[in-house]
Amino acid sequence: MIKTALKRIALVGNPNSGKSSLFNHLTGLNQKIGNFPGVTVDKKTGTCHLDADHKVEIIDLPGTYSIYPNSTDEKIVFDILGDKTNPLHPDQVIVIVDASNFKRNLLLFTQVRDLDIPLVLVLNMMDLVKKTGLSIDHEKLSSALGVPVVTIDARKGKGLDQLKTALLEINEETPGPIFNAHAHAPEAIDAVKEIFSIKGDYSAYQLLQQYRIRQGLEENEKNLLDEVVTKHHFNKDDLRRKETLERYAAINQLINGTVKENFAPLPKRWTQRLDQVFTHKLWGYLVFMGILFLIFQAIFAWATVPMDLIDAAFSQFSTFLQSRLPAGALTSLLAEGIVPGIGGIVIFIPQIAILFAFIAILEESGYMSRVVFLMDKIMRKFGLNGKSVVPLISGVACAIPAIMATRTIDNWKERLITIFVTPLMSCSARLPIYTILIALIIPDRTVLGILNLQGIALMGMYLIGFIAAITSAAAMKAILKTKERSFFVMELPTYKMPRWTNVGLTMYEKSKTFVLEAGKVILAISIVLWVLASYGPKNRMEEAEQTIVTNNPGLTGDELQNKIEAYKLENSYAGIFGKTIEPVIEPLGYDWKIGIALITSFAAREVFVGTMATIYSIGGVEDESTIKSRMRSEVNVDTGLPRYDFATGFSLLIFYAFAMQCMSTLAIVYRETKGWKWPMLQLFYMTGLAYLSALLVYQVFSRY
Repeated sequence: MIKTALKRIALVGNPNSGKSSLFNHLTGLNQKIGNFPGVTVDKKTGTCHLDADHKVEIIDLPGTYSIYPNSTDEKIVFDILGDKTNPLHPDQVIVIVDASNFKRNLLLFTQVRDLDIPLVLVLNMMDLVKKTGLSIDHEKLSSALGVPVVTIDARKGKGLDQLKTALLEINEETPGPIFNAHAHAPEAIDAVKEIFSIKGDYSAYQLLQQYRIRQGLEENEKNLLDEVVTKHHFNKDDLRRKETLERYAAINQLINGTVKENFAPLPKRWTQRLDQVFTHKLWGYLVFMGILFLIFQAIFAWATVPMDLIDAAFSQFSTFLQSRLPAGALTSLLAEGIVPGIGGIVIFIPQIAILFAFIAILEESGYMSRVVFLMDKIMRKFGLNGKSVVPLISGVACAIPAIMATRTIDNWKERLITIFVTPLMSCSARLPIYTILIALIIPDRTVLGILNLQGIALMGMYLIGFIAAITSAAAMKAILKTKERSFFVMELPTYKMPRWTNVGLTMYEKSKTFVLEAGKVILAISIVLWVLASYGPKNRMEEAEQTIVTNNPGLTGDELQNKIEAYKLENSYAGIFGKTIEPVIEPLGYDWKIGIALITSFAAREVFVGTMATIYSIGGVEDESTIKSRMRSEVNVDTGLPRYDFATGFSLLIFYAFAMQCMSTLAIVYRETKGWKWPMLQLFYMTGLAYLSALLVYQVFSRY
């Protein structure tokens, strides 16, 4: 295959080494995201100008600790680096290592170097190296390793000019191997080199090690390799152990004299001190619960004022449009459909921003890795492992990237279970529903002077989602049978002060994405819903005034007009549809208006609030009452009591906590599982669980 005109440089490194930060600094906005050929793993590529005359393509390979893969993501690294016929095979490689974990990170570097690809070694986090009592002479290290060595600060973008210079001046001739693979299996390696026309000993050796999982090999080629392995007694496990021991021995010899350690007694590092608490078998869980508690308290306490201002502003704007624009269908569409619908999502920007700010701080500081480590012990009891925590925690933001994050789980059963239960975690799309319903049924008062009851209720909803997820995982563990076992290994990065610029950018980007993505759906549904709620069978709409006047002879003025508008809404196409499904949802405490919102929110959960805003805006309301106040004043016509009492509100909260109401999530599950079996099971299971749980809640609490 003809290579691209641009020179391709692959970026390789361990997880948490700063690889993503370096990629972002090198490529800036010139990035593209797709999939690697044949697998549903994200491929990040971008262009970079090394100088005025040299433009290159950077490809960000998945993070891995070794060239021997434990997951689909990691397998891609050798598929690309070890196969010179691969269309993505790079011309050069940047290997980035966390210099504060220097020796362990060098294992991957030595493996990549032996593949005979010109490379540059990048030492990141040198500021942390000094704090640990180490000093690294990168010039001596470069001489010992036979490759350029550059020091950078990937978070701040320092050292990029030196890296670009090193890439321009790189020696295309690669030094001799660190691990002499040919000495351990000469006959097998020579046979593979001859059969497959491979030049490098280590590339041939790796093909013998990994041919059964190598992408692109035909079955007859694998059979040939089977014969080579059998004929020459190639024991891959024994050789892999020898390789690891020899590499670490070589690393110690190579870095001798380049790395100095201060053996004088050093005070305990903050990382060690904090880990004694944050990863403690008791205090660790209490601290984590305390942090979650703080987050949900802040979401209500800090967001109340801006939310109220946004809510009032959209209500006033709707009233302004109705009073200033000429009466007609377009004015009604704007004032009763589009503006309330958009307002129903914009109002939650403060809460979304606060939630993502906390998540960004936890990730930037290094604490999130401790949560993953801590939760591994619990996850295993439910058929999962520590790697499942990352998707589950990510599910608090959005189930779609969370499900894609399960690709790092190499055990098929654990990955499938994680995919299946992740949508039960309360995502940010549920947050608008939770907050408005909690505000309607839970008093806004404090306990013990500092604890807000609404914040406690919000945290409870997130815990309910987590409990449902791990309980469902335990059930699937019992149903799905497999003998495959998994192991959990991860690196705990040192604690760092969050980069507040990154936190601010995360708040902005995530809030913008949430609003724009949800806004597209809400705007479309608001328009359709307004049409369905404003028009109906001709005879019913024309007879509305006569029917109301006949049945209510004493009504006049605004009271009469509001009755007529309410009658029209009930007899509109939307009203007729809501009335049709009302017998099914009535046992849950819902009326036909809520039924309309349930159906529309199957496109996206957050549409519920926009739908309610549109429904309650239609009917000739001339004051500036907000969405929340309109919902609070809604009356149950059968009982004369508020529609959103505790039983109904709690029933709705439980329904939305469990229901699979996101078509995009179903689509991504289809893509990840390669079929409709699991997304359909997921849809029916979660919808059934939501209905039965909401039914139980309403029937119990409506009696009190």
